[in-house]
Amino acid sequence: MNLILLFDEDFIAPDRVRLHDRRLTHMLEVHKPEVGEQLRVGLLNGAIGLGRVLSLSAHEAELQVELDREPPAPLPLTLILALPRPKMLKRTLQTVATMGVKELWLINSYRVDKSYWSSPLLSEQSIREHLLLGLEQAGDTHLPEVHLRKRFKPFVEDELPAICTGKRALLAHPYNASPCPAPADEPTVLAVGPEGGFIQYEVEKMLEAGLSPIHLGPRILRVETAVPVLLAKLFPLPT
Repeated sequence: MNLILLFDEDFIAPDRVRLHDRRLTHMLEVHKPEVGEQLRVGLLNGAIGLGRVLSLSAHEAELQVELDREPPAPLPLTLILALPRPKMLKRTLQTVATMGVKELWLINSYRVDKSYWSSPLLSEQSIREHLLLGLEQAGDTHLPEVHLRKRFKPFVEDELPAICTGKRALLAHPYNASPCPAPADEPTVLAVGPEGGFIQYEVEKMLEAGLSPIHLGPRILRVETAVPVLLAKLFPLPT
């Protein structure tokens, strides 16, 4: 946890917060601050700054906070991802939040097992929890927006063309594709398939919606590896 995320309900005064939950546990076990020390803090969907420890016990911590800076800039990216298996979904949610993705669409595909859609990890609370972990790691505060689409064809035909309008629209696909383009700080749509990739029908529907296929070379990567590699190659490093 490189940033302690604060919520509106933590505030007991305009510049003072009280913490009782896992954030307190993390402070005690990892940061181990003394009274008077400062820690990095940020208000969810708001500014970041420093929190000075006023009091600390096994049951609660009280911090005086000053939020005076903007969080890191988001990636200008809409990420469309075939729903990963549950174990991979947890890591992927944290990774995309850490890397600055602010809009994520989880969609169905022929190779997505139907049971994945019944996973408790898709509950609003669980998704939020893993996104928060990613934000804390990155020192960010702005929570990504996640959309779930259980039907592939209606999404690709009715929603995807509008999502792609005016953007660099790319489909990560290892076959009959162009090399990954050079980094560019421009609005982008990126679609990434499931393990085994999108089937040919799905690829054709995405091409019809306006996406262009790209590849990362001859090696076939797992989704959890391909996503951060693609983001690192498609966007310039922040200054």
